[in-house]
Amino acid sequence: MSQEKFKTTIGGQALIEGIMMRGPDKDAIVVRTKDGLHVETMPRKKNPPKSWKNLPFIRGVFNFFDAQVVGIKALLRSADLAPEEMQEEPSKFDRWLEKKLGSETFQKAIVGIAMFMGLGLSVVLFFLLPMVIGGFFDRWIRSNLGVNLIEGVIRMVIFLTYMLLISRMEEMRRVFSYHGAEHKTIRCYEAGLPLTVENVRQQTRLHPRCGTSFLLVVMVISILVFSVASSALLAAVPALETIRGTFGYRLLMIVFKLLLLPLVVGITYEINRWAGRRDNGFTKILTAPGMWLQHFTTNEPDDSMIQVGIAALEAVLPEREGADRW
Repeated sequence: MSQEKFKTTIGGQALIEGIMMRGPDKDAIVVRTKDGLHVETMPRKKNPPKSWKNLPFIRGVFNFFDAQVVGIKALLRSADLAPEEMQEEPSKFDRWLEKKLGSETFQKAIVGIAMFMGLGLSVVLFFLLPMVIGGFFDRWIRSNLGVNLIEGVIRMVIFLTYMLLISRMEEMRRVFSYHGAEHKTIRCYEAGLPLTVENVRQQTRLHPRCGTSFLLVVMVISILVFSVASSALLAAVPALETIRGTFGYRLLMIVFKLLLLPLVVGITYEINRWAGRRDNGFTKILTAPGMWLQHFTTNEPDDSMIQVGIAALEAVLPEREGADRW
């Protein structure tokens, strides 16, 4: 396989004044502090090869939640390491809670709360709210596909509006620039070029296997899964048709669809895993919306940010050649 076709499993995340990279064997956090680059590496936990957590569709759910936990921990760590002028003074409640729980337990509690709030907000904003709005159309539209298409359009509008709004926030511009540095560094590595600032700078800041693309595919897959599952439920329980359009019916369908979210994530993970190994017209169409959205979620980085990206990637490169091949 030629160098230009090489695809790495190494991925990353923009942090506060830094970047996290996740390699096959270890994770790395690199943050620019007043004293220079601060580098931390951690061994990556792996499931045994025959673990049920590695089964298709199931593994996607576990990998998704693992990525959320690791990402939040890295973000909180970068906040601790960032220059003092960028740090917020802990509140009295934070100091009291840390004193009562102890530093380690306090950090775990913060990670748990942050993950719960982050996932909770995402579910409410991008799934629950569209379901509530879309549910009102049940009175006039008897097609499950039609209702779920309406929900999907509402979901997309809310998601795109949310991304566009945060892309305009002053506090997020540097984070999105580090996001661009992460993509450029991985692009340079996949091209087989030496990891220098000059080579990385020349790369595009858009990457087809970004988490942004994953989220968009989740929304598309949710339309199909919700439509098929809703039709199957109504076929299995015909009596539900008699209460269609009522509050009880809408509440039941909302709960039913929320329970299907792990399945949606699992299917999306397998599709992305499959598409990541291929370069054809279908995969280009699949990744095109995510690539377009990255024009808003990434900015061009400066050289100091590129240096952070290079340091983070070099810290997780596997010792065995090809161990990170997609």
